[in-house]
Amino acid sequence: MDVAPSHRWGQAYVYAASVPAARKRPTIRDVASATGLSVAAVSYALRGTHVSEETQERVRRVAGELGYEAHPIARALASGRTGMIGLLCGSLEDLWQQRLAAGIGHELLGRERYALIVGAGGDPERELTLARQLIDRRVEALVVSPLDPSASTWCELAGIVPIVSIGDSLKDARTAGEVLFDNRAGVTMALEHLHELGHSRVAVLTPTRASTPDRPAELHVTAEADRLGLEVAIVSSSHDLAEAAVAARDVLSRQRRPTALFCFSDSIAYGAYSAAKELGLSIPADLSVAGYDDQPVSRLLSPALTTFAWDIDRIIAATVRLVMAAVDRRPQRRRIVQSPRLCRRESTAGAPAHNWRPA
Repeated sequence: MDVAPSHRWGQAYVYAASVPAARKRPTIRDVASATGLSVAAVSYALRGTHVSEETQERVRRVAGELGYEAHPIARALASGRTGMIGLLCGSLEDLWQQRLAAGIGHELLGRERYALIVGAGGDPERELTLARQLIDRRVEALVVSPLDPSASTWCELAGIVPIVSIGDSLKDARTAGEVLFDNRAGVTMALEHLHELGHSRVAVLTPTRASTPDRPAELHVTAEADRLGLEVAIVSSSHDLAEAAVAARDVLSRQRRPTALFCFSDSIAYGAYSAAKELGLSIPADLSVAGYDDQPVSRLLSPALTTFAWDIDRIIAATVRLVMAAVDRRPQRRRIVQSPRLCRRESTAGAPAHNWRPA
């Protein structure tokens, strides 16, 4: 079955099956005419209320013979189910989040659910606004990769619709499930790797904004830098290639420039490559660069990017399993922790002996 994005709503996509043009569908009025009943009586019969079992059976038989199916919206209003799952990404400019969203959408489609995929563009306030709008569209559950997991609004929203969180826990919110990333392990491995190579000045490029400074991963960066004796600068960066290049260029133009960049996304690391080229820095001779989510293209860069693999297939499967359990009201283990695997490649090497600074 072909699957393709159809309707757009801002940064939103509905994943639905591609189907050929169909003949005109029978309506409920056609069923009423064939049975000699009123439209209201047919509607009651199809829902199994207010009419006899004999009438219900007759109406369903005629409806089947005519090929009548209730309109999806009408069926949703009657059953309380829309078949729609909201999928809220922090930023669809991040290639990893694009892969995650597409994978979840495909898996849900195989379970007769449809993913309404929305990107917040890296804005925590917009993220919460979009979450409310998805709920207003009667999604059966909400999957979120939160920009601000500590926002108090998540508690309110989790009381309205089942929420499955990916990446970080939603503080104090009673979620339907969590697929968490062991970012502490990832940060420790990344900084220890750079420390072992002799780097003492490291810049960490993160999509976290100044308005949400208390994310666990960034807090752990500071703690691990202190433990290892590293001089670390934490810099906010967009996933967008051009904007990530600007952020990397700014930090690499400092008087005491870092000899290594650790990027919390391969998409951001691509911006670091662009900035290094513009400044005449050679990777890894002058600058080591590490990413965080092992995009397929990262292996094709020159030099290939050192990064972390997170087993995206397992993350997708676990997320969909938790969503379906919440929608079907089945008990399920609610917390799954995903550990990273360091992929050492050619973009990281020993720290340079000099402290070259661009003019």
